[in-house]
Amino acid sequence: MMKAIVCPKYGPPEVLQLVEMEKPVPKPNEILIRIKATTANGADARIRGADFPSIFNFPVKLTMGFKGPRKKVLGVEISGIVEAVGEKVKNFKPGDEIFASSGAAFGGYAEYVCLPKKTVMSIKPKNMTFEEAAAVPHCALAAVHFLRKGNVSEGKKVLIYGAAGGIGTFAVQLAKVMGAEVTGVCRADGFEMVQSIGADKLIDYTAKDFLEQFETYDVIFDTVGKAPVKSCVEKLAPGGMYLSAVHLELPRIIEGIKCSFSSGKKVIGGVATYTTGNLNNLKQLIEEGQLKTVIDKKFSLEQMAEAHRYVDKGHKKGHVVISVP
Repeated sequence: MMKAIVCPKYGPPEVLQLVEMEKPVPKPNEILIRIKATTANGADARIRGADFPSIFNFPVKLTMGFKGPRKKVLGVEISGIVEAVGEKVKNFKPGDEIFASSGAAFGGYAEYVCLPKKTVMSIKPKNMTFEEAAAVPHCALAAVHFLRKGNVSEGKKVLIYGAAGGIGTFAVQLAKVMGAEVTGVCRADGFEMVQSIGADKLIDYTAKDFLEQFETYDVIFDTVGKAPVKSCVEKLAPGGMYLSAVHLELPRIIEGIKCSFSSGKKVIGGVATYTTGNLNNLKQLIEEGQLKTVIDKKFSLEQMAEAHRYVDKGHKKGHVVISVP
């Protein structure tokens, strides 16, 4: 038996329940992982609360479940120790310390999970704790995907909207690794932290005149789906790109299309592609000391509802991690 947090129906954090369930047994092509840490991130919170863009509500629920998620154990980011492998698994062995994005398989909110061998997974960075490593796969991979879409490179001017968040803290660091000049947009109480991870300039989005502080940028990366689309596109240099890591509501999508056609500048959104190759590249950057996890708060598995309540407030600085005993 094992402990797990299940989400029997969509709703507020209180729908999350601690239960005991059967410990999974790996199939021939699966890896059994003893989970050491996971995260409470925006993706999990949106699924729990059925917070889907209106135009995607039906197709998402058709896939996920109408009254509640079919995959009752949420959690898309994990770190842990391989306990057993199926006979067709050759790339990992018992005892390996790993970190992974479980993707549509979910399963991170438990003491154990079985994941397919094709899962985006790698050996945990040797200079990271399990808690630090658990926060990397989903958010950092999303940041890599979009920054590459934006062709971020040496000398580019990049603005990261939501720089203090989960994707944002990795985006700031990765943009700096790519050689960009980075402006971070967040609340003033996050300035010190965002500056400490590499931001060259800072803008407080709660200030009345915050848009007037914008300069001209090659790339504006909206990591939270809340930046004013038209105003941002107007601040792009010719050939510039506006990137959005969060599914947009229909009015924002229409606005983005209009702005793109009228300005000749690109507005790029969609779903990020995660690959093991990119995760291995992130591992290398971490071990070289160029990338780190910013942890805001830690909770235990039993405190998952409390962790989700904190995430729902929308003001976390970095990541909320869950330690699994």
